[in-house]
Amino acid sequence: MQLKELSQRIGISMTNLSLLKNGKVKAIRFSTLEAICEELNCQPGDILVYERDSE
Repeated sequence: MQLKELSQRIGISMTNLSLLKNGKVKAIRFSTLEAICEELNCQPGDILVYERDSE
């Protein structure tokens, strides 16, 4: 599925969805995560990866 289609289906801007996809955000709302998982028929662990902060 293209980002444009997903953004339209879940009601999130292409910019915000792109930032999420590229790991440029530090947080995500549970409602956003739920909408993405529902639309893609997946679990959060299928699309999230834990990375330790490089501080």
